[in-house]
Amino acid sequence: MKKKVVVGMSGGVDSSVAAWLLKEQGYDVTGVTMQIWQEDATEESGESGGCCGLKAVEDARRVAETIGIPYYVMNFRKEFKCHVIDNFVEEYLRGRTPNPCIVCNRHVKWEALLRRSLALGADYIATGHYARVKRLPNGRFTLSRSAAVGKDQTYALYSLTQEQLAHTLMPVGDYTKEEIRAMAERMGLSVADKPDSQEICFVPDDDYPGFIRREAGDRVPGPGDFVDAEGRILGRHKGINCYTIGQRRGLELPMGERVYVTDIRPDTNQVVIGKNEELFTREVLCDHICFMSVEEIREPVRAFAKIRYNHKGEYCTVTRVGKDRLLAVFEQPVRAAAPGQSICFYEGDHVLGGGIIRRFS
Repeated sequence: MKKKVVVGMSGGVDSSVAAWLLKEQGYDVTGVTMQIWQEDATEESGESGGCCGLKAVEDARRVAETIGIPYYVMNFRKEFKCHVIDNFVEEYLRGRTPNPCIVCNRHVKWEALLRRSLALGADYIATGHYARVKRLPNGRFTLSRSAAVGKDQTYALYSLTQEQLAHTLMPVGDYTKEEIRAMAERMGLSVADKPDSQEICFVPDDDYPGFIRREAGDRVPGPGDFVDAEGRILGRHKGINCYTIGQRRGLELPMGERVYVTDIRPDTNQVVIGKNEELFTREVLCDHICFMSVEEIREPVRAFAKIRYNHKGEYCTVTRVGKDRLLAVFEQPVRAAAPGQSICFYEGDHVLGGGIIRRFS
């Protein structure tokens, strides 16, 4: 009997080709688009709507018809609001810079979709992510970097659990982006040349402060002081939700030199301003730890780490310093390790684990 797989289809070229590849490999494939944040009124107006808007549904349905698989739209608005949007808002109100895609991957695109898919009799779920699921000699599942080095998405997936990985297929990880587009072209898929989505799906205009104001209302802190590291007042800021560590543009401070956000202090409603060199650190503390290739670390481990998606990465020594805390001491300083962002650790090509940055020094 054919193994059944539910493919999360975003309407993009990667998930479309993933569905086709799995069908070619003999799986019983069903396509699903996850409706996760739009209200009924906005569904009609969104031309693109990110990875899960009305246009995504139209494109995914067209692809499913072309390759001959069943297709459905599933509603995950409740899960998305609870795990992603609420977390996004709360983190910004705390002066942090969250990564909603990582939270969505763990709790919605995997946990919620997998639970529902298994209940419907599926054996696996699959996506168009550029990563590869591997089972190591120690019996644990991990993610290995994709063949498309510049498109590798393992950083955004470090928090997946062992159960989730055991029921996950990622067929796109063995190919480059160019190869994926060429396959889509040969198949005659309408999305072969569709651009990749860049913005956060629920903030398509990139106006994060405006989105947070609409969601949090009078809980959003008002204007406060720009200060230097010693607390001297330099000017007025628009609200801590408007800034992130390392930011230079939009400060509107006549300092006579380039200055950057070096810290955010929600308790005093202050945004700290400093020079570029003040953003570099060798030590990064993280919590909300997720291990992938190992169950635990008890001794210091040398690993390669990324502190954001587009970070080229640096080597560090990772040490357990608390029940849910790891300290990464880098061999070369890293710049702008923003609290709220994630740090992902690698051993060779596979993911060791990761956590959420809480402090840098």
